[in-house]
Amino acid sequence: MPATNPQSSPSSRPTLQALGHHIRARRKSLGASATATAEAAGISRVTLHRIEKGEPSVTIGAWANTLAALGLEWQTRLPGDTPQTPDPATHNPAHWLPVCVQLSDYPQLKALAWQVHGTPTLTLVEALDIYERNARHLDMQAMSEKERALLNALRTAFGRNSHV
Repeated sequence: MPATNPQSSPSSRPTLQALGHHIRARRKSLGASATATAEAAGISRVTLHRIEKGEPSVTIGAWANTLAALGLEWQTRLPGDTPQTPDPATHNPAHWLPVCVQLSDYPQLKALAWQVHGTPTLTLVEALDIYERNARHLDMQAMSEKERALLNALRTAFGRNSHV
């Protein structure tokens, strides 16, 4: 027997719908497809669609993964609390992955992806596959910290834990 959808309170429905709308707007502003975003979050495209609609039956883990994939943070506050702005000094971009990889931001990847034409971005899986297929051509001395962090984060996210 399939599980029934949880009953959501009248006050939580608009909150979830607003959060879903915010998630969709963020994805669109990044120029990320639903498929790439879902892949980065480790969920299906259908689940992402349900999140963007604000459906309460989606697991909180899927919501959290989607926020993280889009570079957003989940914050809670009690009624009456004043919203706090995240401290940029404590935000560590190494703990999250972009929804898509801009080739222009990663020179080593761009050099390895010479066969990719007509698109300035790659999905996370495409980027990792190109790094791994062409590892013998990587110039580790020339690789920036930012690119090294991306490669390590991709390997960790996809269970290929050999750090450079």
